[in-house]
Amino acid sequence: MPSISASAASWGDRGSTTAEFATALPAVVLVLACCLGAVQVVGVQVRLTDAAATAARALARGDTAGRAAGLVSQAVAGASLASEQRGEFVCARVAAAALPGIFAGLTLEARSCALAGGR
Repeated sequence: MPSISASAASWGDRGSTTAEFATALPAVVLVLACCLGAVQVVGVQVRLTDAAATAARALARGDTAGRAAGLVSQAVAGASLASEQRGEFVCARVAAAALPGIFAGLTLEARSCALAGGR
């Protein structure tokens, strides 16, 4: 008799692993998508930081704002450049929308300054 009740209990649990897997899979995919999106956002932020430093150095050398904006757009498509003079320093601020998708509303920004020695 115990073997009959054990097989009946086993029969009632059939498919529960599949159901649990189907329930957990979307959560795992969502977490993975968020992690991959965050890595992409960090990549854009690093490129923005490099672009801001390059633009600040170019402006400090005496290059035109158009040339500095061209350097920024080569590094990060769709980025905007704003520059300002702070005493002996020339500062560049570069901003861009992050990426489409989960982080679509996020705007990233980087700022860098260089000593204005080329003027």
